[in-house]
Amino acid sequence: MTEDVLIVTVVFGVLGVVLFPLVRAWSRRIEGRGTPPAAIPADVTERLDRIERAVESVAVEVERISEGQRFVTKVLADRGEHSRIPPVQH
Repeated sequence: MTEDVLIVTVVFGVLGVVLFPLVRAWSRRIEGRGTPPAAIPADVTERLDRIERAVESVAVEVERISEGQRFVTKVLADRGEHSRIPPVQH
């Protein structure tokens, strides 16, 4: 009984080692026969380029707005601390 299990294991192991790469290569070959991907038209490429530049511009503006917000927050926080300090008397 254990001898049969060993034989079956060896047979399936050898078949797996031999057949798996062959099936994989065959499937890649079949996959490669398909139609080549269509080229992107020039007008679409130009549009994508303009969109990319617009997104970069928006990102720069958002960064400027966030820097301004950090500055205002810091000024307001510092102003709150200074109001707690008693004024200097001469």
